[in-house]
Amino acid sequence: MDLQISDSSKTKDDIMSLSKLNTIDHLAVQVDDISQSVSWYLKNYMCEVIYADDTWAFLQFNNIKIALVTNDQHPDHFAVLDSSALNNKNAIKHRDGTISYYTKDLDDNYIEHIYYPSNKDLKNK
Repeated sequence: MDLQISDSSKTKDDIMSLSKLNTIDHLAVQVDDISQSVSWYLKNYMCEVIYADDTWAFLQFNNIKIALVTNDQHPDHFAVLDSSALNNKNAIKHRDGTISYYTKDLDDNYIEHIYYPSNKDLKNK
């Protein structure tokens, strides 16, 4: 797994400025088999599949999305909506059109800053 991580040597003030982001987009958990896990979640919970392939799946619950990921594609993380990801030098565009970058908190937990761009945003990039 090759992730570009924004500088994790954040000061307390830097960490506090991140608290302005207040919407969690999704939680990501690593699973051994995407297809089997999708089937299990659909059988046991009221959720819908937004997207699924061999390396990850996105499930929509009433209040949040869950990403099922393989350990060689993504780390366990939670994602916050962050429009500044569009202009972050470490951000990458994903196959679903989202743009994101990862940071770590003080305890080395991964946080994905994700943005769902409009066509207008992509033309201006």
